Amino acid sequence: MKQKVRLIFVLFMLVLVWGCAEFRTVGKQELPTEQTGLLAEHAALYREVTAASPYVRSLDGYADVWIKTPKRQNRVFCNILINRGGESRMIVSAGIIGWPVADMFFSRDSLYVHDMLNNRLFLGSNSDMNLQKILGVNSGYQLLSESLLGLVNISEPLSAIRSVKKGSGMLLFTVDSATGSKEMVIDPANRTLTALLLKDRQGKTTTEIHFRNFEAITIDGQSTLVPKEIDMVLYNSGNGIGEHQLVIAYDERAFNKTLQSLRFVLPKKAKVVNIDDMQATLFL
Repeated sequence: MKQKVRLIFVLFMLVLVWGCAEFRTVGKQELPTEQTGLLAEHAALYREVTAASPYVRSLDGYADVWIKTPKRQNRVFCNILINRGGESRMIVSAGIIGWPVADMFFSRDSLYVHDMLNNRLFLGSNSDMNLQKILGVNSGYQLLSESLLGLVNISEPLSAIRSVKKGSGMLLFTVDSATGSKEMVIDPANRTLTALLLKDRQGKTTTEIHFRNFEAITIDGQSTLVPKEIDMVLYNSGNGIGEHQLVIAYDERAFNKTLQSLRFVLPKKAKVVNIDDMQATLFL
């Protein structure tokens, strides 16, 4: 019995050490500063990049995920599945032996999280606040899922462009949005979105996303570049949440592997907890 207890303790400590070691944080990116005009080639580039390769319809991948908040930091391993414009699922493992610890399912309006270690089922609305409680990011589900995919669709038309800047081989488009403005750093050589900054009506940055380490993929005879690393930062916007960081680094993934519904089976005999009634604490 003592040997079993000792083994469990050692395994538990390995899980804790693995979750904190080699922690990665979000790197900053220098923005272009030289003002330039909206040329015809800039307009064509904007249309192409903001369309975000619509023929990429789903993702099935495995990634290391780092989450950092003012109160804690975690590293986990995730199987990430996304049906673009629909549901997504993240099966989370922790520890060096890859124990599954959580199964998270997101639909457009609902959120389910099965705490597999304690057999608890967290359920509630798929809201910004609940994403904040579970993942530490309150960016909204559409932006979160498209960021995980690595292809963010920008709906603002050319007429919303306020300015264009250049520098270090990059272009910076600033556009008016419904909630303030968006700044998009685009690599014209590779025709990729490398950074997206969301600003409120007061001009303060609320969300910053970086896309790095692009790889070429071909789907239905069409080629595009998709990032293997995605960084997301959510800044304190006066509500006291502090800065939250999410770093995703894919080890492997497949696109358009399946377009079937990501079926989530409700666990049996699980204790049900309403996420909407929870305090603002993280699950991971």
